[in-house]
Amino acid sequence: MSDPFALDDELPAAPAPQARTVRTVPDDAPWLKGLNPEQHQAVTTLDGPVLVLSGAGTGKTRVLTSRLAHILASGRAHPWQCLAVTFTNKAAREMRERVAQLVGPAAESLWLGTFHALCVRILRRHAELVGLKSNFTILDSDDQLRLLKQVMEAEGIDPKRWPAQAVMGTIQRWKDRGQVPAKVGGEGGELAGGRMPEIYRLYQERLRVVNACDFGDLLLHCLTLFLDRADILAEYQEQFRFILVDEYQDTNVAQYLWLRLLAQKHKNICCVGDDDQSIYSWRGAEVGNILKFEKDFPAARVIRLERNYRSTPHILAAASHLIAHNQGRLGKTLRPGLDFPEGESVKVRVRGVWDGPEEARVVVDAVETHQRAGQALAGMAILVRAGFQTREFEERLITTGVPYRVLGGPRFYERLEIRDAMAYLRLVASPDDGLAFERVVNNPKRGLGDAALQMVHMTARAKGLSLFEAARLLSETDELKPKPRAALAGFCADIIRWRGDLELVGHGPLAARIIDESGYLAMWKADKSPEAPGRVENLGELIRALGEYESLEQFLDHVALVMENDNRDDLDKLVIMTLHGAKGLEFDRVFLPGWEEGVFPHQRALDEGGLAGLEEERRLAYVGLTRARKSLLITFAANRRIYNQWQTALPSRFLDELPDAHVEREAERGFHAGGATQWRKPAEIDTWQVAQRPAGTDFDPGDRVLHAKFGPGTVVAVDGDKLEIAFDKAGTKKVLGSFVELM
Repeated sequence: MSDPFALDDELPAAPAPQARTVRTVPDDAPWLKGLNPEQHQAVTTLDGPVLVLSGAGTGKTRVLTSRLAHILASGRAHPWQCLAVTFTNKAAREMRERVAQLVGPAAESLWLGTFHALCVRILRRHAELVGLKSNFTILDSDDQLRLLKQVMEAEGIDPKRWPAQAVMGTIQRWKDRGQVPAKVGGEGGELAGGRMPEIYRLYQERLRVVNACDFGDLLLHCLTLFLDRADILAEYQEQFRFILVDEYQDTNVAQYLWLRLLAQKHKNICCVGDDDQSIYSWRGAEVGNILKFEKDFPAARVIRLERNYRSTPHILAAASHLIAHNQGRLGKTLRPGLDFPEGESVKVRVRGVWDGPEEARVVVDAVETHQRAGQALAGMAILVRAGFQTREFEERLITTGVPYRVLGGPRFYERLEIRDAMAYLRLVASPDDGLAFERVVNNPKRGLGDAALQMVHMTARAKGLSLFEAARLLSETDELKPKPRAALAGFCADIIRWRGDLELVGHGPLAARIIDESGYLAMWKADKSPEAPGRVENLGELIRALGEYESLEQFLDHVALVMENDNRDDLDKLVIMTLHGAKGLEFDRVFLPGWEEGVFPHQRALDEGGLAGLEEERRLAYVGLTRARKSLLITFAANRRIYNQWQTALPSRFLDELPDAHVEREAERGFHAGGATQWRKPAEIDTWQVAQRPAGTDFDPGDRVLHAKFGPGTVVAVDGDKLEIAFDKAGTKKVLGSFVELM
């Protein structure tokens, strides 16, 4: 069978276009002024396919808007004959506004918007041809799941064994690849009892019955329309004489196929993107789309924008040297497009610290130093690989009184999974806490319907009891049906048992037990949404946080105070966000913590993606480095506490890939993270009076030792080079033997 997406001329020819008058654009046109040679070439090269490799901070938005203005001013196309595709509504609005400033009202007639918005516009005209009416509804994620659950229930698919989120995730991945139910064959594995293709088909049929589609259908139906109706495809191919695509490296397979089909007639397609910033494979993006552009369009011109107008030479050199270790890239090297005054271009700093709390102190101290020097907090950002990393920084910022905001998500203790877990802890600490009871009594699902919960509330009001006591009472009588009565009895018994265990096992281990035995952790581990693994990590960080407090009550009081952090938007605030969320943003001062193996690169990415996963992690590191304008501090810790247990951490391999000529490395005694230069001790660390112990030296339980940070102590247990030591003042900790000296 021939490839329906092959670039050939077999499709019916469109009617001959009317002759147009092409005008010469003067060299001093407003949109051409100030362009560097590469930008000018990208704007004025209009004929044929063009790939613009636009590095970070090289002015891609200006190139896109100027190119649109140049096409219109030259008379090569009417506004409605230009298709410009973006990934966000914000980017589309900004592009339209900037084009309007250059060409006036003509910008309103451009076909400019996101993939989804443009596909909706096409489908409204041709809905009947894909089995819908023109007034079809676009379902949000909640309605999609509700509809899918109806299908699963009708087919006898157990939602406890096969969560609807997991089933929906597989369906959406098929749609991202442009696969209709008939094309998925036997894919889907054991999910839904091996019936995934059938469930997909039934779900699509149900969508048509209710005259609706989900977001994945918008592209999928357009592809189906174009493949089934060559006449309609030819109409749009003829209409769109020029196609512009922003962030091409983020396209999925369906988007890629849609663009290729539309570009077959005129082949005047200009894709702007950066293969070095492709970081969204987890939501369907295919870096291969941009890597094979020249193969798809053999006559393509490739224009590299390498002049960066954002960052200092040291930052650019570090980023370029790091990303050069990736094999799957087209290749470019960023170079400064700005002249920085002498003294402003400082080397990238890499700092090794003992543990997470010390890392938070070092970073926040640096923030305060910049603030005292007159730097606005809003111009600084802490960029983390995973959401769980934010907690220690948030607590340190609150302690020091530095205002902050978390972009792209709630603060740590405001996150859904943390609020749920905290409600369990609150209920164990105080069974009268009615709000906590309401939050967790049926979370995860225990078979308690609205009628049963309403009976609990009625009993509590009638007898003047707390909700928990009312639930206990109802679990011992016959007012409820057997199933909900048994569920309530089990829940209440668990709370009582956990409350009794509090003094026996301690609040940290008990919290881990509660999250596990309640089924809450298993619920998120079974969830296949992109957010679920991060929620599991956050629950682990919550348990770790508990270990820092003497009692559960002390911890709960602390969290209540933390949540009172000033939320006023009029304050100058430091930004905390994930590296994924930071793409497209820039800050004067950037802090990159947690550069350790397993954290960054993230272990899950390595386990699931292998070499491809590692290269995407490296691209994410590149994105982090290139967010900084003036200064960059990277930190890593030798020890992390995971589930209340200290574990040693290895410095990230990415630190080895930073060039010594542009990096200043400093660390406490015993640290090393690659590079040919010697690590120096930070000036604020006191001089130690002990020499570092040679590697391989043996220790025995009972030895009196001296640790460079925790002071004197007695060895309790030995596991290779890992020692458990009861320190005289710091308590019992696990440390590396290379940081310890016999007394």
